Amino acid sequence: MKDLQGGVALVTGGASGIGFGIARALLSSGMRVVIADIREDHMARAMAELRDEPCHFLQLDVADRFAWCRAAEEVARLCGKLHVLCNNAGIGVLKDLRTSTREDWDWLMSVNLRGVIHGVTAMLPLIRAHQEGGHIMATSSMGGLIVGESGGIYSAGKFGVVAYMECLREDLAPENIGVSVLCPAAVNTNIFDHASMRPGRAAGAATSEPDGLDPEIAKRLLAQGRSPLEVGEMVREAILRNDPYIFTDRRVEGDVSARRDALLAAAPA
Repeated sequence: MKDLQGGVALVTGGASGIGFGIARALLSSGMRVVIADIREDHMARAMAELRDEPCHFLQLDVADRFAWCRAAEEVARLCGKLHVLCNNAGIGVLKDLRTSTREDWDWLMSVNLRGVIHGVTAMLPLIRAHQEGGHIMATSSMGGLIVGESGGIYSAGKFGVVAYMECLREDLAPENIGVSVLCPAAVNTNIFDHASMRPGRAAGAATSEPDGLDPEIAKRLLAQGRSPLEVGEMVREAILRNDPYIFTDRRVEGDVSARRDALLAAAPA
């Protein structure tokens, strides 16, 4: 997309963290933004802060494909069109695979991977319908390119997001619909604040808590990262350029290069 002015965007996980940064950046570019989030407390704070902005709020569990269908109907009713979809919602559970449960796997995959798939399936028809072009973005992670400590389930889902978006980019290119995947390093968000969000269907996993990374250590590490608004502005510029990948920190170059070199070294002579 060359111009965001007057367009309509939907941002999941949009009431806090990176999603809120993206929503603010798109609003500053003249877009009308639908902010979707599962947490009422986050939406209440976002509503208060954005009360004078052209935005709508929608409670949405991205793991629920039927809720996505209802969300598509609501976006069509409120806005008529959709130009930009930002599948940003995610949870940051880091656990040793030896102690991870079926419920852990189901919860992580239902939000971090299937939530993206459900979002594209539900909202892509709205973007295609007006034939004005558009853009789809999904938030993966550096954990979607490099496996870190206790990152088994998390990275499995985030690697899947990267692969899905790479394929989607090729498929939608003929229709003037761009696709980007965001792979953030440390960002000052609440991604590890998820204990109260575990749904009843995943309650069986509660006995396997805590996660592999101490919450207080995680908060201190993330506090040293970029601000959500900085990342939101990076996403906005990447949408305008149709960048395939969005990185938030140049310092990851060494890790990415090390993975590339390890893969090439494993190839037969």
